[in-house]
Amino acid sequence: MSVIDRARDAARAAQAKVVFPELTDPRVAEAARQLERDGLCTPVPVVEDVSDTLVSAMMEVRGTKEPLVRRLLQKPLYRAAAMVRAGLADAMVAGADSPTRRVIEAASMGIGLSDGVSIPSSYFLMVFPDGREFVFADCAVNVSPDAVALEAIARASEATGTALLGAARVALLSFSTGTSGAGDSVEIVRSVADATGFTGPIQADAALNAGIAQKKGLGAGDANVLIFPSLDAGNIAYKLCQELGGAQAIGPFLQGFRHPVCDLSRGATVEDIVAATLVTIALASVPTA
Repeated sequence: MSVIDRARDAARAAQAKVVFPELTDPRVAEAARQLERDGLCTPVPVVEDVSDTLVSAMMEVRGTKEPLVRRLLQKPLYRAAAMVRAGLADAMVAGADSPTRRVIEAASMGIGLSDGVSIPSSYFLMVFPDGREFVFADCAVNVSPDAVALEAIARASEATGTALLGAARVALLSFSTGTSGAGDSVEIVRSVADATGFTGPIQADAALNAGIAQKKGLGAGDANVLIFPSLDAGNIAYKLCQELGGAQAIGPFLQGFRHPVCDLSRGATVEDIVAATLVTIALASVPTA
């Protein structure tokens, strides 16, 4: 059973309430209609009024002063995030008509990070025509992560991989495998590998091919959670897989928040939005970090 099929079953069982702050976008509206028609979730529009409930929920996150909270809640993205925090929705799906930074700001202010998490990150669920499934991170948020940020990305992605794929085999990717190369980026990856026990630094072919892994003496060549050393590498990789490999890139999803948040690509199709919502719902009862 594919990850999308499992997510569909989870969504049907959960009957979650999902807030869509961009229902005026025809793609989002059609995806929400299909999800509701098929009994997969209850789409929730953003409330119009800035209620005391939303104000209180948002003030809990960072202790932000009430006047500023009320100003922020004039924006639909912030109201949607506060609705999740207040329990009026189980998850938020946004980004079809909003840049990633705005979705992150709203989630940070309105939902808040999970305990022990200081850095949000993102991942794509990559589904290939041959049935292989991967988590790619970080492909949308952290431009040039230092060791602290890269470790946070890796640990959050491990939890995501376990929840979605059943098991997480994490590879910390680099242009170097083991001790074959040197450089600032390699040393960052190596320090994270030492701290976490994840495989790395390792080149992509060794991470994915058992024969090459054996020759290079690192890992089993069966990774399904790929951690990229920079946003350049991650973003380029997932788009190449889409265009040259025919992979479906579902997401990006945000990691590290107290409740699930999906940051859709602004080029997302109706099919993409439906699939992303199913995955978001599947994570609604699973810690995101």
